[in-house]
Amino acid sequence: MKNWPEKKTWLCLFLVLILAPAVFAGNGVARPQLFVPDPISGYAIGGHDPVSYFVDGRPRKGSRRYEYTWGGAEWIFVNEGNLAAFKRDPHAYAPLFAGCGGHALSDGFAAAGNPFIFAIVGGRLVFFHSVVNRFLFLANVTQLLKDASANARKTGCYPDE
Repeated sequence: MKNWPEKKTWLCLFLVLILAPAVFAGNGVARPQLFVPDPISGYAIGGHDPVSYFVDGRPRKGSRRYEYTWGGAEWIFVNEGNLAAFKRDPHAYAPLFAGCGGHALSDGFAAAGNPFIFAIVGGRLVFFHSVVNRFLFLANVTQLLKDASANARKTGCYPDE
């Protein structure tokens, strides 16, 4: 195996020193908005209708005909009725912790929740990163919900207030 040239070592060190302040700059908040739009669809919670979790018991893709801006993101809905319900009380339907995974948040980490792995906890929609995380969270829901709420502000996954 060839030896790594000293010139490349210095170049890598230089790049790390230049880029590190940019990466770690800021106030330490992991998420810049209340709800971060999905990078593929451009909509909150991957373009799923948040009201459908409560009405249908499952996520359903929304339609661009029923679009609404709230919490720093665009939301889409299955029908006019779901849109109207969300407009009346968005905090009742929007995912708790801005869509971050509930179990990871209880451990102090911000992880994106998966819109397909969810639970309704205390009348609120909570997403999880994995099925295992969902199971562990629901096994000790009272304590882990308190822990997640305590870590929400530190990680930028604000519960809506």
